[in-house]
Amino acid sequence: MSEIMGTQNVQQVRSFNRIVAEAIGAIDERFLGRGRPMAESRLLWEIGPDGADLRDLRARLALDSGYLSRILGSLERQGFVAVQPLPEDQRVRRACLTDLGLAERAELDRLSDEVALRVLDPLNDRQRSALLAAMGEVERLLQPSLVRFAIEDPASDDARWCFEQYFAELNQRFDSGFDPSRSLSADAHELVSPAGALIVARLHGNPLGCVAIKLHKKAPAELKRMWVSPSGRGLGMGRRLLAEAESHARNMGALKVRLETNRTLSEAIHLYRSAGYVEVEAFSPEPYAHHWFEKKLR
Repeated sequence: MSEIMGTQNVQQVRSFNRIVAEAIGAIDERFLGRGRPMAESRLLWEIGPDGADLRDLRARLALDSGYLSRILGSLERQGFVAVQPLPEDQRVRRACLTDLGLAERAELDRLSDEVALRVLDPLNDRQRSALLAAMGEVERLLQPSLVRFAIEDPASDDARWCFEQYFAELNQRFDSGFDPSRSLSADAHELVSPAGALIVARLHGNPLGCVAIKLHKKAPAELKRMWVSPSGRGLGMGRRLLAEAESHARNMGALKVRLETNRTLSEAIHLYRSAGYVEVEAFSPEPYAHHWFEKKLR
């Protein structure tokens, strides 16, 4: 970790941040010459022509309620945004752009295109292709730093969606398919405190993966239903979910964690072994398992 976070590496990241901020005009408080901070302009773009619920904006941009309210208040005073509760659910508030706000958003789009063209214009075709490829790779590699992990309600819509994706993938990959009713249970009531927990990883508010924990007092904790969406693979999400689950189990008093897996999930087996899990004798009657793993928690 000390090598990764060495002074030279940190300085390179800071230098990159400075040049990008300068190139896109983020240094000036009057972003793109429109007389308002970048945060307000970004929010206009995120609300979009169809509007957006405030709770979705908070999750997508990782903003706390107070800060979001201040930005929206400023945009409302400028006549760009109207915030109202939904008719069908007064608890949910939605932000919509006014005609003036739509016009301002269009102007921001035009100015942003000009900034992008100014970056690309001085380059020849080879340089331009190299820069665009590098930008795509940087964008991909920055995503892990934007992922948020949290314990969530296993009965929520997003939790059920994660489970459905997980079951569908297992059904496709297992030699004999996958029937959740035949597998050992990890029902919603088993995944809430003090019986257990469900950890969901999110990127821009959208679920990216999950892992479930079943706690058994002094017995080893069980890790279940660990899944990462295809868009999150190759970015270390599986290892981070595993670490989050282990940390939570440790904090709840577990001394060991256990899991079982199918032989077709070779990448998962590699992850468990590289993360310090040791293969042990079968400790459960899971019909779909071929490997059983255990790890001591420090």
